[in-house]
Amino acid sequence: MFRPNMFFLLLLPPIIFESGYSLHKGNFFQNIGSITLFSVFGTAISAFIVGGGIYFLGQADVIYKLNMTDSFAFGSLISAVDPVATIAIFNALNVDPVLNMLVFGESILNDAVSIVLTNTAEGLTRENMSDVSGWQTFLQALGYFLKMFFGSAALGTLTGLISALVYVLKHIDLRKTPSLEFGMMIIFAYLPYGLAEGISLSGIMAILFSGIVMSHYTHHNLSPVTQILMQQTLRTVAFMCETCVFAFLGLSIFSFPHKFEMSFVIWCIVLVLFGRAVNIFPLSYLLNFFRDHKITPKMMFIMWFSGLRGAIPYALSLHLGLEPIEKRQLIGTTTIIIVLFTILLLGGGTMPLIRLIDIEDSKARKRNKKDINLSKTEKMGNTIESEHLSELTEEEYEAQYIKRQDLKGFMWFDAKYLNPFFTRRLTQEDLHHGRIQMKTLTNKWYEEVRQGPSGSEDDEQELL
Repeated sequence: MFRPNMFFLLLLPPIIFESGYSLHKGNFFQNIGSITLFSVFGTAISAFIVGGGIYFLGQADVIYKLNMTDSFAFGSLISAVDPVATIAIFNALNVDPVLNMLVFGESILNDAVSIVLTNTAEGLTRENMSDVSGWQTFLQALGYFLKMFFGSAALGTLTGLISALVYVLKHIDLRKTPSLEFGMMIIFAYLPYGLAEGISLSGIMAILFSGIVMSHYTHHNLSPVTQILMQQTLRTVAFMCETCVFAFLGLSIFSFPHKFEMSFVIWCIVLVLFGRAVNIFPLSYLLNFFRDHKITPKMMFIMWFSGLRGAIPYALSLHLGLEPIEKRQLIGTTTIIIVLFTILLLGGGTMPLIRLIDIEDSKARKRNKKDINLSKTEKMGNTIESEHLSELTEEEYEAQYIKRQDLKGFMWFDAKYLNPFFTRRLTQEDLHHGRIQMKTLTNKWYEEVRQGPSGSEDDEQELL
């Protein structure tokens, strides 16, 4: 049996941390307001619509009857989106980068918000709420959510900033010992999760914000070798963890008892799609009053269509301690069906839809007309992203960021004050040492390949 504690302690933290650590591109911070609105308020809207719809339909004896807290718990867990197939298609077709980042960024923060909402509903279930009015229940749930969200986010941010300060101190130069440097990064990566869980906050939210902060500041204080090693290790481990969850999801279809009710499944799918629409369309129109780069109706429709469900909802459904057992089986079975429905139907229809509504970049359309490869593992070895490798000297940083006139708000404050304080600018000696270190390791790897058991002349020529 796949125990939920194993998922939340071992498999989920690497997935969430890698997601936050990969959000290093500038357009994430340029769209942070829109992404936060979609992921926090949009997820809450979707959870209330799905949960409220299930509760009232149950009271009307249309579907299986659930109480208010159980309905809200299910609405919260099923609101976690995982558009991995959509993101792969976006990258293959080179759609608008703002659309790409809105969908990707929302899905990252959305997972943590959904988990906090589900934990909020579980907390209300464990307490005796029989003598409490509906308004008091709502206020109690809101206070619990705000405490979990902002407390966990503050803890994760603080941990990330402390890690940046440790690496920026000149008398603690860990870059000369990459193994120690890498080990410290792994400790700082998991530290906020343990701290948050130890003081009854959300470890997932803490480790997400820690990953974002460490990506933005700490990463650029590392040696080039450790920068590459962090990217490769995190992506590989996160990919393995997510594969384990999806493999178990597939096995569980035929391995565990299920409770299937057609009316409950159909109405849940309708409510999930409707909740996603109420999340995306009104908030997009609201944001367009404040955005320079408008969210077009075509982009809104793609964002609605990309609301795939994945590993997080299924793991959360296992974590719910619902009684009687048939209620737990119903929630688990319905979650599996919704996950498969969204992945197969919505995920499979994304590429034809993008072609149909003509949202793909015209140059990319000509380039990708003949060959589109959506393999997630094809480029696993090619995890070195040049824009995430810090090789800017003090003069280059000032020319590239400080003197730019288009930076506004947090981006300007970050470039002017935060980034210089929490990151170390490289000297020419640092650059020279880093290149020598990279060349030495590359030559060592190549020699090991040549001396391997299959190192024939033909293999060597093919490698070259």
